[in-house]
Amino acid sequence: MRHLMTPRKNGRSRSMAERPAAIRITRRFSAPPERVFDAFLEPEVAGRWLFATALRPMTDVEIDARVGGSFRFAERRDDEIIEHRGEYIEIIPHRRLVFTLSMADRPRAITRVTVEITPRKTGCELALTHEKMPPDYANHTEERWTGVLYGLGMTLDSRARRSTTEGGRTMNRSDQ
Repeated sequence: MRHLMTPRKNGRSRSMAERPAAIRITRRFSAPPERVFDAFLEPEVAGRWLFATALRPMTDVEIDARVGGSFRFAERRDDEIIEHRGEYIEIIPHRRLVFTLSMADRPRAITRVTVEITPRKTGCELALTHEKMPPDYANHTEERWTGVLYGLGMTLDSRARRSTTEGGRTMNRSDQ
């Protein structure tokens, strides 16, 4: 790759072709790999946490969960609709999901997200890698994914609590 240099105001040069940044975040969940994986592809579940926040839930979610299929998540910020779009590149059920992601304010900047899920004795570990992003977005993106994965954990926990309630009584884990 050829790097073009342009002088800055202070006389130093900077690369015009800065290398794209990448981040990696790892998180453990008590939920089994199947539930964690499915939470990415089930529209009614993904809309609660993926790209959403407690204050800004998704207003519209479309997921075509197949290789070559696409997704679209829309949220309302003030009077503006912000969309998160991408295409599924690889889907290995309960283990790996790879998709592109376009940035709302930079639609031509197509990034790549890889989600790898590893089973553990109890639950699983999720490793998320986000690549090919503009370097100036790396810190914000890492903070945002940290919050999004926190939301995934809260969503999985709330679904687990709901699924252990049956007929008005709470089941013990030993009852399941």
